[in-house]
Amino acid sequence: MKKHHQDIRDLVYIHLNQSDQYVLTHGIEFTEFAAVFSGSLNNLLLLQHRFDDADFNMHTLLEYCPDDRIGKLAADDVYGYGNFCWIDFQEEEGLNELTGQEMAELLYLGHHKHHLKMPFYNKLGNRFVYLAHDDGWFNKTYYRTFKDFFQLLSDTIAAKLGELKPEKSLLGLRKKRTYPPVNKEILLSLTPFFKEGLCLALKDADVQRTKIEIPAWVLGDFANMDDMYEEYQEMADKPCHAKIIYDKKTKEWKLNVI
Repeated sequence: MKKHHQDIRDLVYIHLNQSDQYVLTHGIEFTEFAAVFSGSLNNLLLLQHRFDDADFNMHTLLEYCPDDRIGKLAADDVYGYGNFCWIDFQEEEGLNELTGQEMAELLYLGHHKHHLKMPFYNKLGNRFVYLAHDDGWFNKTYYRTFKDFFQLLSDTIAAKLGELKPEKSLLGLRKKRTYPPVNKEILLSLTPFFKEGLCLALKDADVQRTKIEIPAWVLGDFANMDDMYEEYQEMADKPCHAKIIYDKKTKEWKLNVI
């Protein structure tokens, strides 16, 4: 049932686990992640990858992507890697101080996509742990602060809408629109839904003359995205649980919980 990665982008599923500080997502790719945090991402220690321009760290015996090559990594066919897992770090010196136990924890993270202990290391100063299978299809990302997650969602929804719903100009040419980021307050108020597992269906966005409505359904907790997609297809005919609305006149976002 797995769809081609070009089709992933128009359906965003979010399941937020507050106590373990991670978010499971479908529909947000590394290229979008890198765009949002462009300029502020540290070096990436690559736990699972196929990037061919990485540097090697002798202490961990792992490759890493220096921060100045993240753009090149984001432009690569990351989806085609299969497993793509990394943890960011500030200085290579920090990598060289990792103990055998900490390196074992990192290897476990990369292979099992789950933590043995909370995966935030002072030696690394990491903000994220990014664990993906078929990048964009199944992503599990740990956030040191959820503020970064809401920033990602806020910018990515706006960017996706511009990609998906180009408006026709007077000459009938399709032009890409740019939309302002979604207010963080709106997304924060959806947190109870995110904890249950929420699907934002950009593919079903209702584009009207004065507004755009993006429907959202609470689907439940899924780790298997094939099952999530089937649940979405069943729910798509039923009334949605919320709508994120963009008002074209005021250029503002609103939320309607139904």
